[in-house]
Amino acid sequence: MNERWNLDPLYRGFADPAFEADLNALKAEVARFGEFAAALPKTEPTAGLRRGIELEERITDLANKLGEFASLRQSADSRDSEAGSQMGRVMAVYSGLAAPDAAFRDWAAKLPDLMELVEGDPFLKDYRFLFSKIQKSSRYLLSGQGETIMARMSLSGGSAWSDLQQHLTSTVPVSYRGGTTNLSAIRNLAYDPDPTVRKEAYEAELACYDRIKDAVAFALNSIKLETITDCDLRGYASPLDRTLQNADMEKATLEAMLSAMDEYLPKFWQYLKVKAKALGHKNGLPWYDLFAPMGKSSTKFTAETARDYLVEQFASFNPEEAEMIAHAFDDAWIDFYPRDGKAGGAFCAYVEALEQSRILTNFDGMFGDVVTLAHELGHAYHNHCLRPHRTLNRDYSIPLAETASTFNECVVMASAIQKAADDAEKLALIESQLQDATQIICDIYSRYRFETRVFENREEKFMDADTLCDFMLTAQKECYGDGLDPDCLHPYMWVCKSHYYGPTFYNFPYAFGGLFARGLYAQYEKEGASFIPKYKKLLYTTSVATAEDTAKVAGIDLTDKNFWRGALQTIAEQIDLFCRLAEA
Repeated sequence: MNERWNLDPLYRGFADPAFEADLNALKAEVARFGEFAAALPKTEPTAGLRRGIELEERITDLANKLGEFASLRQSADSRDSEAGSQMGRVMAVYSGLAAPDAAFRDWAAKLPDLMELVEGDPFLKDYRFLFSKIQKSSRYLLSGQGETIMARMSLSGGSAWSDLQQHLTSTVPVSYRGGTTNLSAIRNLAYDPDPTVRKEAYEAELACYDRIKDAVAFALNSIKLETITDCDLRGYASPLDRTLQNADMEKATLEAMLSAMDEYLPKFWQYLKVKAKALGHKNGLPWYDLFAPMGKSSTKFTAETARDYLVEQFASFNPEEAEMIAHAFDDAWIDFYPRDGKAGGAFCAYVEALEQSRILTNFDGMFGDVVTLAHELGHAYHNHCLRPHRTLNRDYSIPLAETASTFNECVVMASAIQKAADDAEKLALIESQLQDATQIICDIYSRYRFETRVFENREEKFMDADTLCDFMLTAQKECYGDGLDPDCLHPYMWVCKSHYYGPTFYNFPYAFGGLFARGLYAQYEKEGASFIPKYKKLLYTTSVATAEDTAKVAGIDLTDKNFWRGALQTIAEQIDLFCRLAEA
């Protein structure tokens, strides 16, 4: 089994003639779109709508193929300067689409009978949701060359600052026990069974940030100011308003979810205090023991045994997904192990040109790493369910992005807990799941509050590293309460988490996805196999409907706080079981 993903089906390198041929084709299609946009005032409406969408489809296919190849190369090795250069070339060409595309969308939105034209044409009808969004968002488009200017400026602005954060965090040397390691490897030690290792790794991690904190602070300040400026120019009420509109999600849904989370935070603090007591701490749980394993789960996995385990788990749940998982392992979709220069964490990228995904993890053989694989393979299955859609209908909104991934975690963990050999193993598994649940509730909420404070302050002042650390500590104290030791938190989470350097407010979608998936899994437990077609239809719907309308496929009202309370109650019941097992 390959340890690294195989990108050869895309291109055999940047010297591959096919790469340059596709880049030239992209240039030609962007130029054609520009000519088309210039002639729009004299174009017959239905023909113009069809021609615009056809051009966008071809451009999107080419840009995704070229861009994913360069991006995946850079994620596997942030020091791959050629990948960075080639990504810059692709983005420079693609940025030329901004102005003509804005002109096309503005023209389409102003057609008085737009939706009637769309409904009357079989090809356009597939894109009814896209056109309804175009109509709704047209008021936020920049006039003239505004879109082109913003797209090109972002290459040396937000995108460049994001690249800097990734480069610094993936290459910063970490001094540990007389040697040097990388940030991904040292953060993995938070799961080590040895308490001394966990504490020393935490201290080494915090120490390494001193080398890069000022540069990353400049990156964060610059990205957030660019976001504020962009929102102001376009007329959005706030960055959060822009995020919700781009996510096709109502503010009432976010408020219902956050309000329910506020009610249940003390339950998570109870879990943390019981864990702290079990590990011998008297003042709440220190940060370095957040992921301390409990119970007895000594099983170590290789890539091969992880494959067999996951295929077996999903074969009884959904044979179609089990088959896809086998392909992912066997056909080198996955880059497994941590190494210097490799991006930290884990992600799944859909490569439309191959109708396959590519998954990056920093696999260390623990059961949690297998759950991470299941999570990312959930994204891959979500992508698989969207394949029947046309090219421009395959992007789902950020809140719904975590649905299938977290649902997969529920599948794996429920099976593992049910098959646990004894209470010690059951405790280990439940505690592992509660670690994840605490992350999507307490930690994600702290990230949301931190980012809110950053936006509230950035327009008026530059926030240095110390200020950002203070904001982070305040947010953690609010969301973790007395569950954590207030003298042992993590002030540098803003440095290592890439989410702050990409889409705005890419935090609450994890809570949304985690709770939404738990609500769906509770339905699956009641309905059994008959739920699977409904689940597949829901995933298929995510890219062509609002979050609220997608949920209605399963009979769920997202603006009703009781739905979120119900999902949180399933976690609360696990906390009660954990407390009984831990105290025993």
